[in-house]
Amino acid sequence: MTEARAIRGREELSFCILCYDAPCSKACGKCDPGRILRAMKFENIDLAAKLLPEDYDRSWVEEAQNACPVGVRIGDILDHLQKQKPQLEGCEGADQIDLSCDICGVRLENPFLLSSSVVASTYEMCARAFEMGWAGAAFKTISLIEMHEASPRFSAVRSPQGDWSGFKNIEQLSVYSLEENMGFFRRLKAKYPNKVIVASIMGRNEEEWEYLARKVEEAGADVIECNFSCPNMEERGTGSDMGQDPETVRRFSQAVKRAVSIPVLAKMTPNITDITVPALAAIEGGADGIAAINTIKSITGVNIDTLVAFPSVRGQSMIGGYSGRAVKPIALRMIAQLAGCKGIKEHHVSGMGGIVTWRDCVEYLILGAGSLQITTSVMEYGYRIIDDLISGLKIYMAQRNYHSVSEIIGSGLDSIVENDMVERDTIVFPSFRREKCIGCGRCYISCRDGGHQAIAFDEESRKVTLHGARCVGCQLCALVCPTGAIRQTKRISRQPKQN
Repeated sequence: MTEARAIRGREELSFCILCYDAPCSKACGKCDPGRILRAMKFENIDLAAKLLPEDYDRSWVEEAQNACPVGVRIGDILDHLQKQKPQLEGCEGADQIDLSCDICGVRLENPFLLSSSVVASTYEMCARAFEMGWAGAAFKTISLIEMHEASPRFSAVRSPQGDWSGFKNIEQLSVYSLEENMGFFRRLKAKYPNKVIVASIMGRNEEEWEYLARKVEEAGADVIECNFSCPNMEERGTGSDMGQDPETVRRFSQAVKRAVSIPVLAKMTPNITDITVPALAAIEGGADGIAAINTIKSITGVNIDTLVAFPSVRGQSMIGGYSGRAVKPIALRMIAQLAGCKGIKEHHVSGMGGIVTWRDCVEYLILGAGSLQITTSVMEYGYRIIDDLISGLKIYMAQRNYHSVSEIIGSGLDSIVENDMVERDTIVFPSFRREKCIGCGRCYISCRDGGHQAIAFDEESRKVTLHGARCVGCQLCALVCPTGAIRQTKRISRQPKQN
């Protein structure tokens, strides 16, 4: 039952809560289990293997395991990692990889920025992030609008292990005055001249947009991001209300561009049928690039006892902005649409929405994002995730002989085609790997009740067989298999139906 043990190992890892100043690491004198587990949690398995000493012995982590506040069986996880080590490709050459790129000609030391939100709202916060390796920050949106925030203002949709699969906020813009924010900018640029400050701004009319643009440029901003997309604004006609009107987006983009000499991004709302329409209007207005996506209007749930949606503010709630892992598929779709759109694809696209691991980052780059902005995963796990974003991307590039981030950007766009262009004359049947099958019958149940009844299950031997004549090659069985025992076979021509 090797595969069953592997499943238990993955489940055990899922219970790690990624403690601050991990007690397991403090209790272990011979390795750093907390850092190794964090690398594994963020899908940085090659790095985890590198961090595990060659002479690792399970006895090393007995005290570390006892120190874990939730009782994670650290020894089981590291034993499994040690067995995997010979199969891993390693990290050779990763340290020499240069991750530098740019936003509209403004150099970034790596593609990773904090996105405009609470995670980038003070000098101290951004300074700490910069020290840890973030290339820059899109500061929390600055405006001349007086903010009145609700409390509480967050809610989350959780996985069975407690991680956020989705996150809702009803927060608005910076609560600091324009003068205070400009002070933050000046201090940051003085101490961190090579870090990039993206100044997010929002005005209510052309005069405010121009005024704010000039002020942030004078204070040291490298790039301006026009917030046409916040869904939570108390004042009507601002935020995403503006972003849904192409003419307003065009007019305010023009106002900002004529006021400054630094690059301008337009941050787009996903709460619209076709995101390329206002994005094109922004480009026509002079914007140098696009940032997307902001949060998606949502209700994350309802308290079935109080009958009030989350979060409850004195017995009331509101539709708010949804982010986190759950929005990544929608964000990727919109990034691909923007990066592939004539009139936009020659311009920079800064991507965000549901980025947690380095793999997420690579997917965004492949579909055309030239820089990456992150908030929700920082709110959940802290600025420290930058370690695995940087190391994971470097290892990926080294293993595939990439020399520049620019080689990745947009490399997968050609694979996204219109519905009528997808090839439909061939089929790929599933193949069952008996040595990995644990006889759970999940594939049988899903095919029987949600597919085409193409799998038979022998209850005595607990083995499955395929009825090829019924199979349509949907691969649902492979998606539900918990051990990866089902793979695709060679693609073949589809046989015509018999009358």
